[in-house]
Amino acid sequence: MAGFPPPPERRVTLENWDQPPFNRWTFQRVRQVIPTREVSRGVEPASALEAEPKDLDDVSVQSVRGGTATLAQFLDETFTDGFLVLHRGKVVIERYLNGMRPATLHLSQSVAKTVVGTVAGILIHRGTLDPDAPLTRYVPELERCGYGDARLCHLLDMASGVRFTEDYGHPDSDMTRLDVASGWRPNTRGDVPDSIYDLALTLPKECEHGTRFLYRSIETDVISWCMERATGLHLTELVGCELWAKLGAEWDACFTVDRAGTALSDGGFNATLRDYARFGQMIVQDGRFNGRQIVPAEWIAACRTGDNALFGEPHRSHFPNGAYRNKWWIKDVSTRVTMALGVFGQMIYVDPDAALVVVKLSTWPDYLNPEFNLDTVRAVEAVAVALNAGAG
Repeated sequence: MAGFPPPPERRVTLENWDQPPFNRWTFQRVRQVIPTREVSRGVEPASALEAEPKDLDDVSVQSVRGGTATLAQFLDETFTDGFLVLHRGKVVIERYLNGMRPATLHLSQSVAKTVVGTVAGILIHRGTLDPDAPLTRYVPELERCGYGDARLCHLLDMASGVRFTEDYGHPDSDMTRLDVASGWRPNTRGDVPDSIYDLALTLPKECEHGTRFLYRSIETDVISWCMERATGLHLTELVGCELWAKLGAEWDACFTVDRAGTALSDGGFNATLRDYARFGQMIVQDGRFNGRQIVPAEWIAACRTGDNALFGEPHRSHFPNGAYRNKWWIKDVSTRVTMALGVFGQMIYVDPDAALVVVKLSTWPDYLNPEFNLDTVRAVEAVAVALNAGAG
């Protein structure tokens, strides 16, 4: 997008904005491409993040394919925009690449699901939402689609029996239809609803709820619909007042919104690197941060336990003993490590036992890259080992 105006072949459009090489520019400038609605950080001072820098650029990272690179090389080779490590609550590594700056809002993709699921957990423990209640208690319209007899807990664990094809880039998949409904793609076909919630009402049931884990992005949007109906507040207001302001976020965040003003809760959240880190540190500290208990500790504990038996392929190939719970990926059910993950390389890695939070914001050239994903986990583990050794 360089030039006044940029030449046609360099211009970002709804057709190309999340594809390479354009995504290297757009993921830091979503507001210039798609309508958004602000998530307010409130008026209190930003919470402190103390720094204790450590030179770990030469830490060795071994790829799943057998190659070895330094941490600095790894970050460059995996299209990193921002990388931050908190150890024992202090910033030990903070890197900005590809023109990103501390005040830059970066698209989180499906990390947004974890942010929204955390707010749902607050509402559940407050009694505003009942995880065992039928969704129709909050949104009666869902009676006429596959979610008619589903419960909130099914959607939190992505274990409903609703058909939703999570096929990125396929022109006829439900995921592509969701992109169109959310305003992320032009509606060239004319047969896709103009709003996210209207699209949810078209999805049929294909199996019994609660019998398997299957990744369905729209489940988070349906949860948000229930949250909005139960509280009378827009999702952006809920995330702002229940989470972002209480964290002492440094910057306002935002969600992309569809033509009806609905926030894309499954992937449209944008925030700064340091504010994602604040969120991760709150999880490490069992929901407590900035001098207050923001999320009930019981909810955080529940997010660290999952059923590996429901965890099928291809996920089992990546994390054989993994699980998915309350919008968190569990790396191994025998540990307490959880991850918020998004396509194109977004990650918040949380290890409470190592007092470690790692945030990586990226712009991979592919939606999914299992090698990059597993190598990122290996890089985090290598950093953890180096920090532990340095701690004496």
